[in-house]
Amino acid sequence: MRTFFGLMLIILLSVSARAQDFGLSFSYFIPKNGYFSTPISPFSVRGVGFNLTNFLAVETGASLYRMSGLNVKDLPFETRQPLVGPNFTIFIPAELVLELKGNNVQFDIKGGGFFFYGFDQKINYGNMDRVMRTYYMQEVLNADLTYENKPGFGYHAGAELTVYVTNQVGVSIECNYLVGQSKFPLAGSYTAGTGNAVTTVDVDYPDAKIDLTGLEFSIGLIFSSGGGSSPKKRRR
Repeated sequence: MRTFFGLMLIILLSVSARAQDFGLSFSYFIPKNGYFSTPISPFSVRGVGFNLTNFLAVETGASLYRMSGLNVKDLPFETRQPLVGPNFTIFIPAELVLELKGNNVQFDIKGGGFFFYGFDQKINYGNMDRVMRTYYMQEVLNADLTYENKPGFGYHAGAELTVYVTNQVGVSIECNYLVGQSKFPLAGSYTAGTGNAVTTVDVDYPDAKIDLTGLEFSIGLIFSSGGGSSPKKRRR
């Protein structure tokens, strides 16, 4: 997996280095039933691709997020609190982009699929113990679980507005809605009870999945070396 990440990084940086535009962006991810991601992605290269026509393009890229907390679904119990995190998550989209261009303005409508993989995973036992204690109707409960971490997939749709304040400098605002999941089978046991009435029970949740559903926001500055008055393709 480390070899894969390294290869993706080299490819994306080499493609980005040949692009006319580059920029800096602040990226946020607001997950459903989770905690905000760290606002600034440690690594983000997006908008790398090619034009099919004057108004249609194919783009990809990669972002590395520091996820504060994500929920786990398809368990026998439900909660609005995150059950895993913090972790690092690599996010790689592949999208079709409809480009609507005007004088110093470009509005993009985009959609497609994405791959993601979370690593350095941690179970949030504070939230996990609370929801299991309620579900199993125990006064005290402590879980001890192991997991299988697997890659995930999903789809997304969104839009981006880019306004060029000069021929070389633009401001972009983007919002995407993501719906994704990755298999995250859980197994182990919990210890529950009070006083001398303490029992240990084995549990197995083979259908558990990490839920990567939520809104991705980005705002950035774009610096173009191409000149001219027409909007340029974004590279950030």
